[in-house]
Amino acid sequence: MSLASISITSLRSLEQAQLEFGPRLNLIHGPNGSGKTSILESVFLVGRGRSFRTRHTEQLIARGKPSLTLFAQSVEPSHRIGFEYRRDEAYTARLDGEDVRSLAELPGALFVEVIDPEVHRLVEGAPGERRRWLDWGVFHVEHSFLEHWLRFSRALRQRNAALKQGLDPKVWDGEMVTHGEEVATQRGTWFETIKPYLNETIRRLSGLDVDLGYYRGWSAERSLGEALTEAIERDRARGSTLAGPQRADIFLRVGGKAARESLSRGQQKLVASAMVLALLQRLKEEAGPPPTLLLDDPAAELDANRLSKLVDLVGDLSCQLIVTSLDPAMRLFGQPEHVFHVEQGVVQRV
Repeated sequence: MSLASISITSLRSLEQAQLEFGPRLNLIHGPNGSGKTSILESVFLVGRGRSFRTRHTEQLIARGKPSLTLFAQSVEPSHRIGFEYRRDEAYTARLDGEDVRSLAELPGALFVEVIDPEVHRLVEGAPGERRRWLDWGVFHVEHSFLEHWLRFSRALRQRNAALKQGLDPKVWDGEMVTHGEEVATQRGTWFETIKPYLNETIRRLSGLDVDLGYYRGWSAERSLGEALTEAIERDRARGSTLAGPQRADIFLRVGGKAARESLSRGQQKLVASAMVLALLQRLKEEAGPPPTLLLDDPAAELDANRLSKLVDLVGDLSCQLIVTSLDPAMRLFGQPEHVFHVEQGVVQRV
């Protein structure tokens, strides 16, 4: 599925913008600070329900405005997405005219990924970054995953509330175990299927041999129920649940050391970019709708050799690209179908 159009109101420096995209290559150019990345952020927001630049969506609202509003149309298949976020951190999201119960439902309408200058956070950052990467893949191949994750998350919130209030948390253990075990199993199965793609893509882009592993969030020697029982006193002392899929992670090691400690920032960026591309390549094998890939200034910080390899890997995907650049003549990925110029928050079709 690709993005046909988006209407943006009061997001960062973009007071009002409307863009129509082609199914292959779209170029957005302009000086630094002009609003190029904010357009990509808007696309990511309607596809994922969050920004790739900040966890605090209210920070995206333009100064002096009460809310931001986005309307988007996807194709193959066709979906209409509406999204409003207010300063009180309340949101309204609609998909094909119907309210969505959770922002986690939005990825079903627009399959979007991003490689930006901060992509290294996928390697260097907290486990939550890698869990989102993992879950994004599982979501698209296991149709029951979202329901299991939502029910587990609700039970986890209730259990943690009970722990904080000094109440008995065990009443929530059954729900957590039922859905938490399923979440972990589906994640583990997906990780094994994507691992060959990861190994190959990381080698092609970075030249590194990276050891990859999946930690489900508790000891492999115990069931989740046993882990919760064993950790109950520790959980009471901490006021939160310390075992479960909410603590899952992907391990990346080079030469026996954690990649976030042993690799340079540039190497981390290459490995993280490879993770994004491997995910898209693996999902392409499912013969689903093609994704939309956002590339924010892809030439930044890459030498000619690595940039050439990135271009080749992106070309293998045959997906919709929305690319930003300082250079209006940038043709790394071919001749753009649609070109936009952005300056001081004003977007013009060229």
